[in-house]
Amino acid sequence: MFELRLLCPEDKVEPVGDALEVLDALSVSVEDADAQTEAEQALFGEPGMPPPKEGWQRSRVLALFADEDAARQAMALLAAQDFFQGCLAQGVAAVADQDWVRLTQSQFAPVEITPEFWIVPSWHEPPAQARHVIRLDPGLAFGTGTHPTTRMCLRWIATHAPHGARVLDYGCGSGILAIGAAKYGAGQVDAVDIDEAAVAATLANAQANAVKLHAGLPDQAAGQYDLVLANILASPLKVLAPLLWSHVAAQGVLVLAGILERQAAELTAAYAPYCALRVADREDGWILMVAGG
Repeated sequence: MFELRLLCPEDKVEPVGDALEVLDALSVSVEDADAQTEAEQALFGEPGMPPPKEGWQRSRVLALFADEDAARQAMALLAAQDFFQGCLAQGVAAVADQDWVRLTQSQFAPVEITPEFWIVPSWHEPPAQARHVIRLDPGLAFGTGTHPTTRMCLRWIATHAPHGARVLDYGCGSGILAIGAAKYGAGQVDAVDIDEAAVAATLANAQANAVKLHAGLPDQAAGQYDLVLANILASPLKVLAPLLWSHVAAQGVLVLAGILERQAAELTAAYAPYCALRVADREDGWILMVAGG
């Protein structure tokens, strides 16, 4: 395979990427051309949200082609386009054949939630000390346990094992929190999401982990629950305050995540008419807030 390397300003990345796809590039990737320098930019947004910008001020665009002729022809065709002004073709280079699946898998290791609770990709053996294991492959689901908000929710589940409890995972994504609750003995687990793809992912992941749960759209959340989990974002959590609290049973617990430390006061105020939120955990600038119990 051969790699075409381009240097593009932020506003040219999308049209160049689209053109490379039309020119039959096998893959197109974009990275910060100023990475590991003082000009490096972080483009991470809040979990589940797009990054704050579409690209870096100077982006390196890398396109793979099956042969050298195709890569050089693509370079020549791009150079002739008006939208390529301001971009620079840095050349074509041969790329050694690799086992891309094995290379990708090697970048992901089991994730420790507690010493006895782990998230383990399907190609890894669980650690010897793991008593509870969720099998979930990175890249194949909406939330795989690597983000602090997910880890804090799972840690709370592990330390407050909901034996026999009726549990609601609102905004379930991959279903990882619902699966965690089921692993820790929940009696009934309902997982809901506005995205039908998330519902399908949750059902598939539940089956892969040999746990029983119900998954569907939000209108399938019915009645009150001993434990309501919502790992979303601060803004929708504020809007959902009356709905989420209405699903919490007497003596039940509400667990919220997806909240930055600086957003604690606004979440507390939004939920004040219904319950008293408190910070139960912190990690890397994120917090877990809990009410009831």
